[in-house]
Amino acid sequence: MKIVIIGGGPGGYVAAIRGAQLGAEVTLIEKDKLGGTCLNVGCIPTKVLLHAAELAETLKKDAGKMGIEVEASKINWDELQKHKDKTVSKLVAGINGLLKSNKIKFIQGEGKLLGSKAVEVKGRDGKITKLQYDKVIIATGSVPTIVPLPGADLEGVITSNDALSLNEVPESLCIIGGGVIGSEFASIYKALGCKVSIIEMLPEIVANMEFDIVKPLKDEFLKDGVNIYTDTKVERIEKSPQGLKVTARKAEGSFELEAQKVLLSVGRSPVTENMGLEGLNIKTEKKKIIVDKNMKTSNDDIYAIGDCTGGIMLAHVASAQGVVAAEAIMGKKPKVDFRTIPYCVYTKPELAGVGMTEKQAKDAGFKVKTGTFPLYANGKSMIMNETGGIVKFVCDASTEEILGLHIAGPRATDLIVEGALAIRLEATINEIITTIHAHPTVGEAIHEAAHDVHGTAIHL
Repeated sequence: MKIVIIGGGPGGYVAAIRGAQLGAEVTLIEKDKLGGTCLNVGCIPTKVLLHAAELAETLKKDAGKMGIEVEASKINWDELQKHKDKTVSKLVAGINGLLKSNKIKFIQGEGKLLGSKAVEVKGRDGKITKLQYDKVIIATGSVPTIVPLPGADLEGVITSNDALSLNEVPESLCIIGGGVIGSEFASIYKALGCKVSIIEMLPEIVANMEFDIVKPLKDEFLKDGVNIYTDTKVERIEKSPQGLKVTARKAEGSFELEAQKVLLSVGRSPVTENMGLEGLNIKTEKKKIIVDKNMKTSNDDIYAIGDCTGGIMLAHVASAQGVVAAEAIMGKKPKVDFRTIPYCVYTKPELAGVGMTEKQAKDAGFKVKTGTFPLYANGKSMIMNETGGIVKFVCDASTEEILGLHIAGPRATDLIVEGALAIRLEATINEIITTIHAHPTVGEAIHEAAHDVHGTAIHL
């Protein structure tokens, strides 16, 4: 079986490795750098900056309370950029090593689908080569969405890609879009001493997550001087003596904000243009490639995974879909459960959720029970001086099956796997209650929140 994969991000390279493990002859095509958006201008570099921001804030806010005397600390932006680039380079090199050890052929170039089961690859030197395939997996990812906003093309208006590698920290930053990406950059830049404002069209920031866990993040932002404007629409961006002027409108009228930089953070768009999809009976909808449960397109020989399908644009989802596609092609029956997708925001406090929110469960027709536990009553959170978070379970009232787990607090993005596993195993809340959790840990708060579903939380 000859499999050609177009795109070397977390979906493409994982699909390549899984295909090779199952005995396929795999060729991976990537026009830029292995690792795609996630590794090069997404997950990894943003988390490097977020970790540095967290350390800086901990030293500034908490060190003195813990008896640690630190002289005024500041971030050396140039050194931080070097650390970020070094981390990315190491991980890219690691992927290269994995491809070689799995005997996967790697071609750097831009792939385009032709008829007769062929892919045309245009190399960086302009040289054209053609590859024959039995099956193709499209994993071309996404790019930041540029909204048709007056002034969006002005100098100083940046995307999330640009925000990772600015020459210096701006004095002020206006972020248009208060979703996951916008909130993470707000967390980074406010810790670096930048004056940050967020403008969001929806009633809340990070609106796809459980409100009860978003509130602690919003409270922390407001406490740190971040201006948040929800239910607000941006009308235009203009040049001003301070850099840029953003005109926005709320229900009560319009207002203006001045900022040195403006970050457009309103989502991402699938990369599917100029790939030859049209002549191969591949159905699309608003740039999204339509696929079935095995990631197969309307053409039996062509599969698509990750952001280019326009679904949930997360690296771990793309990787899981890559495994599904490779296994389906090789005649296996994939068993990945997509109900268990964790949603993570690497701010301070971290946010993480899996399964249904309380509203989603009620909208789906469930009678719901919930249990919560605040981290101000959790010993490990008190030790860490991070007590502003909360844990919340959402359960089916009749069966007590766990429908969702939502966490705001330290290491929430690591702890959420307990909820993902619980949903995968169709666990009930009693199975969490009867599982011993270590002390002292933040994870104890999960245990207590489970008890609270029955009104029996021990430490509250």
